[in-house]
Formats: sequence, C-alpha cells, structure tokens
Amino acid sequence: MPGYVRFLLLLFCLILIGESRKHKSRKKRWSAPAETHKPGTPLSKKVSDGTKTRKVKTTHLLRIDEHDFTMRPAFAGPAVPVGVDVQVESLDSISEVDMDFTMTLYLRHYWKDERLAFPSGTNKSMTFDGRLVKKIWVPDVFFVHSKRSFIHDTTTDNIMLRVFPDGHVLYSLRVTVTAACNMDFSRFPLDSQTCTLELESYAYTDEDLMLYWKSGDESLSTDDRISLSQFLIQKFHTTSRLAFYSSTGWYNRLYINFTLRRHIFFFLLQTYFPATLMVMLSWVSFWIDRRAVPARVSLGITTVLTMSTIITGVNASMPRVSYIKAVDIYLWVSFVFVFLSVLEYAAVNYLTTVRDGKDRKLREKAREQSQALPCTCGMSHTRTMMLDGTYSEADANSLAGYTRASMAAEDASEKQERMVVHLSLDSEPTGTKKKGIRGFRIIQNTHAIDTYSRMIFPGAYILFNLIYWCVYC
Repeated sequence: MPGYVRFLLLLFCLILIGESRKHKSRKKRWSAPAETHKPGTPLSKKVSDGTKTRKVKTTHLLRIDEHDFTMRPAFAGPAVPVGVDVQVESLDSISEVDMDFTMTLYLRHYWKDERLAFPSGTNKSMTFDGRLVKKIWVPDVFFVHSKRSFIHDTTTDNIMLRVFPDGHVLYSLRVTVTAACNMDFSRFPLDSQTCTLELESYAYTDEDLMLYWKSGDESLSTDDRISLSQFLIQKFHTTSRLAFYSSTGWYNRLYINFTLRRHIFFFLLQTYFPATLMVMLSWVSFWIDRRAVPARVSLGITTVLTMSTIITGVNASMPRVSYIKAVDIYLWVSFVFVFLSVLEYAAVNYLTTVRDGKDRKLREKAREQSQALPCTCGMSHTRTMMLDGTYSEADANSLAGYTRASMAAEDASEKQERMVVHLSLDSEPTGTKKKGIRGFRIIQNTHAIDTYSRMIFPGAYILFNLIYWCVYC
C-alpha cells in the first residue's frame, strides 16, 4: 500500500475520533442538572396536570355512546320529576300597543339521569358547556304564548350543564323571551296589570314528565334593581296547574305571575293637567263682553281644537280597544264642557241680536206714537212714561204719572237722549200690561246667562272631578 494512502486513512480516523469527543462534550453541557435539595430551602412538590395524564374522554366517562339519549330517563317507567327555578334578570319593556312584555331570565332545570352517573373518588361534579347538551337528553320546556325568544350566544352559547356522580343534572340557560300579556285598559291610566309567563313541556305529558317548582315560592328570585319607567313592580309569585289539550292530553304548566301598577304622575302632566287648563281657559269667555264676537269665537275654537289634539295624542299610543277607558271619560267630558262654552256664547249672541231688534222696533213705535199724540193736557186717567234703551223695569215704573208739561222743564240734552212714550193705561188691559213688562225684563236681562255660567260651569266641573277621582282612585 502506498504511503500516502496510509496517511489519508490515518487522518480520516483522527477526524472521526475528534468529532465523537466534541459530540459527547456538547451533550453533557446541555443536559439538565439533577435537582438537589439545598439546606434552608423549602421542599416543593410538582403538581401533575390531570388533563395530560388522563386518557379517558368525556364520552367514555359518561358512557354516552352506550345509551340511547333520544329516550327520556326511565323510559316506559314513572314520570321523570324535573324541578325548575327561575332568576329574573330584567324586565326590558311593557308594550300596551302590542300587549306583550319582554323579560330576560336564567332558567334552570334539575333532574336525575342514571345513565350519566360516573365513578368519582372526590364526589365532585363536572361542568360542561352547550356542546354536550346536544348529545344527551334534556327537558323540552317551552314558553306558552311566546312571540319571540332566544338563547344568548355572546361570546358563546349561554348554556351550562353540570353532572354529578350519582346522575343528577343541572341544566341552566340565559333566555330573553317576549310573551303576550292580556291587559285590561278600562281603568287606564289608573290601572294595574297582571302578566304571566308560562312554562310547559312540549312533547311529554304528565305521565312522562312532571314539571314542578323546585323550592316552591322561593324558586323565583328577582334582582332588586329591576325598575320600569311607567310601572311599579308590586310582586312576583309562582303557581302551577295542569293544562289540557284535546288532541294530546294533560301537561304540567308552571306560571310566573307579576303585578304592575302604572305611575300616574306622567299622565297627570301630559294629559289631565292640559285638559283641565283648556276647560278653565274656555271659562274666560264668560268675562268677555258679549259684543266682542271675534274674541269669544276665536277663544272657543282654539280650546275645542286643543282638546281634540290631546284626545288624538292619547289614543295614538293605545291599542284600539272596543271599550271606554278611564282617560276617555275624563277627556270627553272636558271636551263637552269646552264645547258647551261655545254653545253658551252662541245662545247669548242670538238672544242679544233678538233683543236689539225688538228694541229697535220699540223705539220706532214710540216715535210714531209721540208724533200722533202731541199733547196730553186735559186728559184724565192718562200717564206718560219715559223710556230709553237702558232703563230697567224699576226705572220705567218710576216714570208712571209724569206728564209732558213736567218734562218740559228738563234740560235740552236730556230731551234729545230720551223718548217720551205716552201710554193710555185705561185703554190697555191689565194682563197685557204685565205680559209686556215680563217680556221686557227677559229681553233686557239676556246678559245674565254669562253671569250664571260663571258659577254653573266651574261648579259642575269641580263636581265631576270629585266623582271621577273618588271612583278611579
């Protein structure tokens, strides 16, 4: 063998030996040193992660694959008792127009399913989310008379399932439901409403599933901070009874009842006070001169239109019920008072016009008689009487017995303003004279209608308010 070949083999062997030594030293350098307990330091024990060491899956632990969970527990046996309790989180809204309410609550179910029992040395329960719910049997509870409902899903489905080693199950979910509420508005807005949320199994009759309140009246709890803008929550309570369907049978039904009383102060400010002020404003017309036609007519029309607007605004926010509400009675009676004040001025204006016409005719007749009888000298049993358009009956009676000669002594200005009417009392019957004086009094006192209205209208409206508030409060 040539010498250079031997030299190359020897160099290659040396390189291999050197590489093997470097690899051993690197391995020793990066290997972790053994834990040694130093004096003065506490002993620490490393906790093992059970999720890494346990190789048994949840489906194997609960033996989900070994049973048919499409059937209820104890199938073909006695009814499964399912306890229910509810925690009301909020009352979101009450709608009078739609006659419904919206409520958010925590709904919890309790039952026992021996198929889910599992061995446990610590007797602790296991908690799961909504993904396991789809693989086991759960009660099919639904809300009767529900319009809309949904399970909250932010950030994940708000569903909790807790299984105990002996097979007891707690199933909880967070739900918002909008349900119908039959309201009676006959006393609106001085009313109280009772609404009910009803729970029932959809498929299982009372022979297969028995729904009951788990802790009686204590099964329903509410948040103390629950409040509504228009209602005062008086009380919550629970009841239960059987419901019958002709096609399917009897079912257990649970009821959540709550009573609401409406706040009246809002309606006092928005409805009752404005209506009362409009009625009082219509009474101002009685103190305005009856000859001021534009002022009194415009005031009456304004109050009538304002009352119409108030009535329309109240009915726009209410359902179209076929019976009369308490607020309708108040508003329509107020409207009648306003309308009667307009009619009162129409009557006053008409009677004033009639009186003016009769006064005009009387003056013309007196002028003709004064021209036909220029002198009354030497006529016995004849009396003269002065009358202008402003004298009352007492003034007319006080002028009886005056003669034309006695009138000649008066001033010229008074003669121009007055008319001397010569009446022969002997030629007129006594009944005709009294009848004429009575008619004159009625025509002369037509303005007394306004005087009486100033007392009658306020008195009648105050009496109506006393009766109204005594009946409805």
